[in-house]
Amino acid sequence: MTKKERVRIILQRLDEMYGTDMHTYLEFDHEKPWQLLFATILSAQCTDARVNMVTKDLYVKYPTLEAFASADLSEMENDIRSIGFYHNKAKNLIACAGKLLSDFNGEVPRTIEELTSLPGVGRKTANVIRGNVYEDPSIVVDTHVKRVTNRLGLTDETEPEKVERDLMKVLPKDHWILINLQGIKLGREICKAPTPRCRECFLTDCCRKIEKERKGR
Repeated sequence: MTKKERVRIILQRLDEMYGTDMHTYLEFDHEKPWQLLFATILSAQCTDARVNMVTKDLYVKYPTLEAFASADLSEMENDIRSIGFYHNKAKNLIACAGKLLSDFNGEVPRTIEELTSLPGVGRKTANVIRGNVYEDPSIVVDTHVKRVTNRLGLTDETEPEKVERDLMKVLPKDHWILINLQGIKLGREICKAPTPRCRECFLTDCCRKIEKERKGR
């Protein structure tokens, strides 16, 4: 099977299994893109479920960017204490809110360059915003996507930016956003680390990991 054929089959089966009408697992008010931005900052090395629990109350207490920008640091830390790395994240939320107000008139910017200029925002977070707020084709590489696409033979890279570039070359643009959402679903349910549930997988005949294991026997 050629790589092109493998990609076609993989995408077709992912679409059949998970559908194509998928959205980020983080909850936010769609009229307030900054809420998704802040939730994504909080989600680093933390589950989406935990972030959704925290932001449910957080966005009531701090309903505006102005409220975040003027928040007391120690109080903000306490508000998000159940989330990992809450010291840095609290600092970044306050600083990010301030920069959005001072540099972008309270609007979440659109470009990678502008987004990554914000405190606490890396390329992964920027691509979440570009894909889910502005619907700009973008690929978000998290631990699930990196693991799944490597096992399927779509990339040999391990650094997120290099994985992103590889996937941009082999995937059609209409699946750039989907590969993250479908990859997360597959990675959480079946293609787990370190013990994937291969017998339950619908992509075993496309999996380079299994192919290598069979050849090594």
